[in-house]
Amino acid sequence: MKPEQIAKMIDHTLLSAVSTKDDILRICGEARKYGFATVCVNPYWIPVAVQALAGSGVGVATVVGFPLGASRTEIKAAEAKDAVEAGATEIDMVLNVGALKSGDREAALRDVRAVVEACRGKAAVKVIIETCYLTDEEKREASLICKEAGADFVKTSTGFGTGGATVADIELIRAVVGPEMGIKASGGVRGLDFAEKLIEAGATRLGASASVAIVTGGKGEGY
Repeated sequence: MKPEQIAKMIDHTLLSAVSTKDDILRICGEARKYGFATVCVNPYWIPVAVQALAGSGVGVATVVGFPLGASRTEIKAAEAKDAVEAGATEIDMVLNVGALKSGDREAALRDVRAVVEACRGKAAVKVIIETCYLTDEEKREASLICKEAGADFVKTSTGFGTGGATVADIELIRAVVGPEMGIKASGGVRGLDFAEKLIEAGATRLGASASVAIVTGGKGEGY
């Protein structure tokens, strides 16, 4: 794929606790320059990103229940609603991993559905299933939950866990959700070669902080 095609699949991400306004403005400028799909920022920075990206065609993604997924469902739904009202166009929520691993499928499903409902008609929903903590069977179950709840994407990782995206996990998720649903590979996506392998495996979106390095053929550090 051409670099400009890959750029349109990237969520240019900055989720550091110590990010400053200047940092957010910098990534927004990079997103404008390279034509990334979105910038992905913490909720506090949504208004700054929305203003900086006005008229650019670049969306603003943010995170909900991040990074552990252990917030109560009502809190996640309220976070999502607030983010949409602030101007976010995409919501990356974290699955309740603990509920899933406890065998409480209904709680995990209800959690995702509540956020999907809060965003309906206003923002796309990506569900981070945090693959590094799951068995293959749990990955399949989590992916089915995302699909059943009406989410737009299954996302592999927060980037804050013990591992990130793998080609094998993308292939597994794609086999479960079928050809229509989006898949976001995130965590450890730092070079063009790996990005291309993830896309070939079935990823339709990439989450990265090394986005500029990816589209310029270099190799970067970070998320």
